[in-house]
Amino acid sequence: METSFNPAAAGKVSKLNVDVAYASDFTGFKHNPQTMYASADMPFRLMNVINGAGLVFMNDKLGLYTHQKLAAQYAYKFKLFKGTMSVGIQAGLLSENFDGTKLDLEDPNDTAFTKSSINGNSLDLGAGVYYTYKDKWYAGLSCQHLTAPDIDLGDNNTHLKVDRSYYLTAGYNIKLRNPFLQIRTSGLLRTDLSAYRGDVTARLQYTNDKKMMYAGLGYSPTNSVTVLIGGNFHGVVVGYSYEVYTSALSLSNGSHEFFVGYQTDVNLLKKGKNLHKSVRIL
Repeated sequence: METSFNPAAAGKVSKLNVDVAYASDFTGFKHNPQTMYASADMPFRLMNVINGAGLVFMNDKLGLYTHQKLAAQYAYKFKLFKGTMSVGIQAGLLSENFDGTKLDLEDPNDTAFTKSSINGNSLDLGAGVYYTYKDKWYAGLSCQHLTAPDIDLGDNNTHLKVDRSYYLTAGYNIKLRNPFLQIRTSGLLRTDLSAYRGDVTARLQYTNDKKMMYAGLGYSPTNSVTVLIGGNFHGVVVGYSYEVYTSALSLSNGSHEFFVGYQTDVNLLKKGKNLHKSVRIL
C-alpha cells in the first residue's frame, strides 16, 4: 500500500493530526502483503506565512521483502483564487530488506539466490501540489520516489530499483437539502508509467454538532469494489474498509484496512492563543 504524498496534510489549519492505518491484502494467502502507516502533522507560522510540517512512517511487508520509510514533510500554503494552494516536499530514508533465510528452494545450492538477510538504504524524495476551493472541491498532483533510487542490498551486487510513482487526485462535495448530509466524491489515479490503477469513491457523510459518521463505496475498474464505514467519536476518528476483488479471488480473500486518527486544536498561528479542543473534520 504505497500512499501518495498529500502536501495539504502536512499542517491542516490550526490542527494537530495523528493518524495510524493498518492494511492486510489477500487475506487467506501465505505471506500476504501487510502495511502499517503512521503520520503526524501540524501548522506553524514563519515570517508571517502559514506553513505545515509532518512526519510519516511506513512499514510494508510483501512475502520475503520489507519496505520501510521514515520521512519529514514540509508544506507552504497561500491563498489563490479564493482557495488555498499547498506546495510541499517530502524527504526521508527508504530501507529495503530481503530475508533469504526463509527461501524454500528446490535446489538448496542454487547460487542465483542469496540465503541470508540482506538490506540497503537510500535517500527518498517526494513533492506535490494541492489546491482546495472552500469546502467544495480539491485537486492535487504528487510524485513519490523522485530520484528513482537504485538500492544496493550489499550481496553479490544485488540491487533493487524503485520506480517513480505519480498520483493525480480530485474530489467534489455535493450538498444535500438536509444540512447535516453531504456526498463526498473523490478520484485517484496512480501510475509508474508502465501500469496504472484508478479509483473512484463516494461517501454519504452525516455531520452534526462536531460529530461525524460516514458510509460509502469505492470502485476500481478491473480491480475491486470497496465498502467504507467510519466516524468521529470525541475527537477520535475510526474507519474500516473491505476491498472485494472483482477477479477470480473469492470474497474471503479480500483486503482489510483499519484506520484510527486523532485531531486536536493547537493554535500556533496567532500569538496569545493556544486552545486545545478535540474535533475532527475529514
